Amino acid sequence: MEKVREIIFYENYFFEFYNAQNGKVQDKIDEILFAITVLERIPRKFFEHMTGTNGLYEIRIELGGNIFRVFCCFDEGKIIVLFNGFQKKTQKTPKSEIEKAEKLKEEYFKTKNEHGKRK
Repeated sequence: MEKVREIIFYENYFFEFYNAQNGKVQDKIDEILFAITVLERIPRKFFEHMTGTNGLYEIRIELGGNIFRVFCCFDEGKIIVLFNGFQKKTQKTPKSEIEKAEKLKEEYFKTKNEHGKRK
């Protein structure tokens, strides 16, 4: 399958989350990230815009009754930048997690603009 978009990682935030998960969760995350890179239309059950944010999205992972989220955004159209992730334990996404992701997104674009490239 040919890639239709690229995934990059801002700093180590995603990897800190990923490495804290067990092998089955990591496999599921890998599966969904792969789908995001190759599917022209990503199903909403895996990827959705965060209402009330400016271009922030969540990657949705469900496994065995557990729900995980990874925040991300688009850069240059076909590039997805991954930020922080967490295990969702309530119906509503914690505001603190959204605020953290928005701050990381702002830092990413500020750093990119200062250095003229993706980090």
